[in-house]
Amino acid sequence: MRYESNPKHSAPWQRGRRGSQCPEEVRSLAQELLEGSVLDGNKRYAVHEGRAYCAQQHREDVWHGYPVGWVEVPEYLRRRWLRGDAVNRREIGRYWG
Repeated sequence: MRYESNPKHSAPWQRGRRGSQCPEEVRSLAQELLEGSVLDGNKRYAVHEGRAYCAQQHREDVWHGYPVGWVEVPEYLRRRWLRGDAVNRREIGRYWG
């Protein structure tokens, strides 16, 4: 599994293409987040400092990721990460949408 950045999630945004923007400090951790992520269907989810991240495969074994609102994370993962102290209720509320 390999991470590859997608320009539509980086600053500055590409004209006509929009995606949620990844913070600069998280881009250096992207491969690590991908390796520690949980597969659900055709997407992978990870959490870092209270934020949820989603990755999608765009080529064989090559993934790109981006921040998502907690509303997009499967409920069983939210519960698992709450129980495991990877995230707290305040962070989920703060980054819900």
